[in-house]
Amino acid sequence: VVCLVAYHIFFMLFVWSYWKTIFTLPMNPSKEFHLSYSDKESLEREPRGESQQEVLRRAAKDLPIYTRTMSGAIRYCDRCHLVKPDRCHHCSVCDKCILKMDHHCPWVNNCVGFSNYKFFLLFLAYSLLYCLFIAATDLQYFIKFWTNGLPDTQAKFHIMFLFFAAAMFSVSLSSLFGYHCWLVSKNKSTLEVFRAPIFRHRTDKNGFSLGFSKNLRQVFGDEKKYWLLPVFSSLGDGCSFPTCLVNQDPEQASTPGGLNSTPKNENHLFPAKPLRDSQSHLLTDTPSWSETTAKAEKGKVGMSNPALTMENET
Repeated sequence: VVCLVAYHIFFMLFVWSYWKTIFTLPMNPSKEFHLSYSDKESLEREPRGESQQEVLRRAAKDLPIYTRTMSGAIRYCDRCHLVKPDRCHHCSVCDKCILKMDHHCPWVNNCVGFSNYKFFLLFLAYSLLYCLFIAATDLQYFIKFWTNGLPDTQAKFHIMFLFFAAAMFSVSLSSLFGYHCWLVSKNKSTLEVFRAPIFRHRTDKNGFSLGFSKNLRQVFGDEKKYWLLPVFSSLGDGCSFPTCLVNQDPEQASTPGGLNSTPKNENHLFPAKPLRDSQSHLLTDTPSWSETTAKAEKGKVGMSNPALTMENET
């Protein structure tokens, strides 16, 4: 009876997470990242040069973006006519920009991104548990098959096929699930593993990592009761992400006396950008920001990004 109940629980969770992975539409960049009609006309009318750079500066100066292209240009999609948010990529299959795109999965015929990445992880987890459960319960009959302990009927060949199928899927799913667990722990996507995010002054493969616990919460949320259920609980809006290169991570070691290791006469690598309320709390475990820090951040918001150049990127 216990095995039968466990079987139905795993099967229901597997189907539920698989359904959510397939039918959850990938999120697209919000309206603030799209160029206005006048800006589009300016980009099409003006030759490549300072005039186009000025258009992009004006469009991106208040946007929470930190990443650039390989040439140091602002990430702009000429097919969707928008300034790409951080970790956003254009999917050639879906023909649209996907927030925090991980990859386009042919098995679910959908893009895996910010809106359904948690569902995809749970789908892998419950698929693995389901296959392991079938292999474990079928093992005794598989052994009897080789020791001639089963009646000589066609059913014994079904038992052999079921065990081999469950075992092979368990091996493949365990490697894939382990890989994505590693991605979550490092706060990376599959695309960012193959091409590390490029920031204003340098490339940093761990630029979005905030520590294991905060990386986990960014995908699964703050409320642990929803972690194992295929319901959306990820933090943020998918358009902006806290980065350790802009704000100091309290989990990282600080210099004696509570001072930052950065010299006083050295500026931040990037101008501060506004973060959503659901994400800014990931950067600190203290109840609130200090008054001086809040004033400093407020004074920096709205600064234009220097040296922005246009480069079409798909």
